Amino acid sequence: MPELPEVETVCRGLAKVLPGRSIRAVKLHRDGMRFPFPPALGKLAHVKITGIDRRAKYILIRLGNDQTLIVHLGMSGRLVIHDDNNKHAPGKHDHMIIELDNGVSIVFNDPRRFGLADLAVTKDLEDHKLFAHLGPEPLEKEFSEKYLTDKLKSKKIAIKLAIMDQQVVVGVGNIYASEALFQSGIDPRRAANAVKPAEIKKLVSEIKAVLKKAIKAGGSSLRDYVQTDGELGYFQHQFSVYDKEGQKCQNCTCTIKKTGGVQRITQGARSTFYCPVKQA
Repeated sequence: MPELPEVETVCRGLAKVLPGRSIRAVKLHRDGMRFPFPPALGKLAHVKITGIDRRAKYILIRLGNDQTLIVHLGMSGRLVIHDDNNKHAPGKHDHMIIELDNGVSIVFNDPRRFGLADLAVTKDLEDHKLFAHLGPEPLEKEFSEKYLTDKLKSKKIAIKLAIMDQQVVVGVGNIYASEALFQSGIDPRRAANAVKPAEIKKLVSEIKAVLKKAIKAGGSSLRDYVQTDGELGYFQHQFSVYDKEGQKCQNCTCTIKKTGGVQRITQGARSTFYCPVKQA
């Protein structure tokens, strides 16, 4: 599933072409994906696009009619920009196409159909069912050492599962949780309320650092994710432990012969990768 860096990269790509344009048509090639498309989605002709934002893993396309188009990429979704010099013939999994007044099209392709598109009144967005329960953004000042300390003190679940809880902090998915815990030297299996204050301070800093590096690299492309221009992300080439089972981890004194290298375990039905030496 695309995580925060991937969604942020998509938003930045869309921000280059959408704001200030008017919608010529929204073409829907099925009734919905994860949820049915709202009927008004196909009636946005002549509505102006005023901006692009992100909340957690949701893309927010701000509209001039005081509504916001909410898009989630699900497990396999992608939004790709096609300009007027590259006319796009709709494919089997192209479920929504936004055509702009200048000939540019934004194509929402999603083979597994776990993505979604919805419309909401902009002023009521914070109370929308998709957002009302969400924690702070990890790159904002609200996500601080004090905040995370308060959130973790009563949690007995594993620290990796705690930082992936969207009610604690949004957008820290499986890849970046493993990477940030490695950089922090914290065992992903440790109870969240057993993480020490100095470690929490380091963890907050590393979550922010890992996410920023991933955004700079255009996100991570493991299966379906691509940027809005169709290019892959490149952060997968910078992984320290994720998807490196049995390999020697970076900047560590461990040896594969003695430790078996990077270990993989399952937490919350997801793979966790960690170093048994650095994260002891």
